[in-house]
Amino acid sequence: MKSLLPYLILVLLALTLIALPSTAQKLSPEEQKILSYVDAHKEDAIALLEKVVNIESPTQNVAGVKQVGVILKSEFDALGFKTKWIEMPAEMKRGGHLVAERTGTKGKKLLLLGHLDTVLSGEKFRREGRRAFGTGTSDMKAGDVVMLYALKALHNAGLLKDTQIVVMYTGDEEDSGEPVETSRGDMLALAKRSDLTLSFEGAVRNTATVGRRGSSSWTLEVTGETGHSSGIFGERMGNGAIFEAARIIHQFHEQLRGEKYLTFNPSVIVGGTQAEMNTFNGTASGKTNVVPAKVIVKGDLRFISEEQKEATRAKMREIVAKHLPKTNAKITFEDGIPAMTPNEGNYALLKQLDQVSQDLGFGKVEALDPGERGAGDIAFISHLIPGLDGLGAKGGNSHAAGEWTDLESMPMLIKRTAVLIYRLTR
Repeated sequence: MKSLLPYLILVLLALTLIALPSTAQKLSPEEQKILSYVDAHKEDAIALLEKVVNIESPTQNVAGVKQVGVILKSEFDALGFKTKWIEMPAEMKRGGHLVAERTGTKGKKLLLLGHLDTVLSGEKFRREGRRAFGTGTSDMKAGDVVMLYALKALHNAGLLKDTQIVVMYTGDEEDSGEPVETSRGDMLALAKRSDLTLSFEGAVRNTATVGRRGSSSWTLEVTGETGHSSGIFGERMGNGAIFEAARIIHQFHEQLRGEKYLTFNPSVIVGGTQAEMNTFNGTASGKTNVVPAKVIVKGDLRFISEEQKEATRAKMREIVAKHLPKTNAKITFEDGIPAMTPNEGNYALLKQLDQVSQDLGFGKVEALDPGERGAGDIAFISHLIPGLDGLGAKGGNSHAAGEWTDLESMPMLIKRTAVLIYRLTR
C-alpha cells in the first residue's frame, strides 16, 4: 500500500494557501517595498510628530507657524521637492503657507493639503500607551506626518520619479486670513493645474470625507421705539426691539429648521436702550422701566451646497423683512468657508481608496456623513477638482484640552495613503 504522506502534505499545503490572507497576491513588489519602509520607520514618524507638536503654532502665532513650516520644508527638500514659503501681507497677521512640488508626466497630477496651525496652544507632547497627547496632535500635525511619511516611502522605493505632486501646508486653516482671495489664492491656482486633491484632516473610523458643510455668518440688527415701559404693546410704542428680535429668531427656528445638513445658530445677542457689538464681544445697557431700542444678534449658518446657502439666506431675509410696526430690522451675511459638496468625482476617488484598503487587508472605507464634519480648506477648491478629506490620523478632543492621536493606527494610514498615491500616479 502506497504511503499517504505525500498526499497529506499536498492537502495541508493547499489548505495553508487558502488560509493565507490575499493581500500579498494583490500587491506589487513596489507596493510591498512601500509597506516595508513604513514598518521600519514607525518610530521616526512619531519622533517627528513630537518635534512639531512641541512647537506652539496657534494661527495668530506667526513665528510658531513658520517654525513648523521650516521643519517640514527641510524634510521635503531631502525628498527632492522644490519648496517655497508663501508670505501673507503683514496686515493679515498670518504666517503664510509652505508649498513643496515635484513635476512630471506620470499619472494623475495631485494636490495634497495639510495645515501648520492649531486652534489652541500649551499642551506638550506626551505618550501614554498607544496614544500621544498634545495640542495639534489630532488636528492636524499627525495628519501632516502621515502625508509626509507616505511620500518618504514612495521616495525610498523610487516611485516619485516623473510624478507631479504638489503639497500645500496652509498656515491659517483654523482661522483663514482676510481677504480669502489672498489667503487662498495660491491654493486655487495650484488646484487649477491639478487633477485630484487629497486632504489630511483627521480620519474618522474607517471612512473618508466626500463632503463637508460650509460655514458663513450673519448679523441681525433690530431697532424699535423707546420710552417708558408702561407704554409697551401700545400703538405708539409697539413691542420694542427685544421682543421683535426674539420673534424673528423664533421664526427662523420654526420655518427653517429640519432641512438636512442645514444648521443656523444665534451665538451671541445684546440688547437694551443702547447696544454695541464687534466681532466677538458686545455691550448693552438699559433699565427695567425703559422699552429697549436696539438688539444685535450674531450667528452662523452651515450648509452642504451653495444652493442651500443662498436659498436659506433668501428665506431669512424674507422673515426679517416682515418686521412688526414700530420696529425696523435688517440682516446681513458674511461668507466664510464654502461647502465641499459631494459629487461623482469624489465618490470615484473613494472607490479607489476603498480598493487599496481592501487589498492591504485593512477593510472597507465608506463615505463619512457630511453632517459629522465641519468646514475645511479642501472646500475652497472642491468645485474645481475631485477630492477626498479625512485621510490623516485618528484621534480625538480636537480644539480642546487633552487632544490626542492614535499612534498604532498611523502606520496603517501611511501605507494606505502611499499605495493610493502610487496607483494614482502610475
